[in-house]
Amino acid sequence: MRVRFTKMQGAGNDFVVLDGLRSPVTMEPALARRLADRHFGVGCDQILMIEAPRSAGTDFYYRIFNADGEEVAQCGNGARCFARFVHDKGLSTENEIRVETHSGVIIPRLEADGEVTVNMGEPRFEPADVPFLAPGRATTYGVEAEGTSLELSVLSMGNPHAVLVVADVERAPVESLGPLLEHHRRFPERVNVGFLQILGSNRAKLRVFERGAGETLACGTGACAAAVAGIERGLLASPVSVQTRGGRLVISWAGPGHPVQMKGPAVTVFEGEIDI
Repeated sequence: MRVRFTKMQGAGNDFVVLDGLRSPVTMEPALARRLADRHFGVGCDQILMIEAPRSAGTDFYYRIFNADGEEVAQCGNGARCFARFVHDKGLSTENEIRVETHSGVIIPRLEADGEVTVNMGEPRFEPADVPFLAPGRATTYGVEAEGTSLELSVLSMGNPHAVLVVADVERAPVESLGPLLEHHRRFPERVNVGFLQILGSNRAKLRVFERGAGETLACGTGACAAAVAGIERGLLASPVSVQTRGGRLVISWAGPGHPVQMKGPAVTVFEGEIDI
């Protein structure tokens, strides 16, 4: 069976996008791993699947599969690519759409400058919502890793995030500390780990070790989580320009009770077919 795909990227976070409306595909972990493989497949951080809406008042259903084959609930850079894809393919003529994910509804909007803004919903801070093992909510938590106590911000953007503030993101131990925290016993469903460097009240640099994918050039929900964590701690002020290794994302958040807005690029790289 041959399936058409579109390779896309948002700030360097790359995706294989499949149109499950026109060409339904049963996505199994082994198939996701093969598509994501950069030597034997197409190569990507995540696979995105467009499906028919499941709830009234939504336009599409959005599924995300990590490179390790696990299905996850949310992907911010992918959401922007999702919006660009459905518009470019004529699946919707609206500049703003309502997209249901496993963790709730997001609202991507195509902007006049070609970038995409996504209403990512409200961040969640209660440990049980992340999930994170802690007796109660706090602004930061002490977590032991390799005999060192780390101060982490922990929250959910539809998927779990831990944010560590560092002095120099380029020298941060992303490759060694990232997997240790991803699999830490206090995160029952693993966690995305952000390494955040504050550059000013409205500027930051970020590297993210993503759950099931390793370090990526950008992570949309990671940028949202990092900006929210910095604002919560009084280190940043909205809007925040977050510089990732793959590009810049602008994150806005007015505080508790308000959704997070993320603006950034969404680009088609190439299209093709693969025999699955």
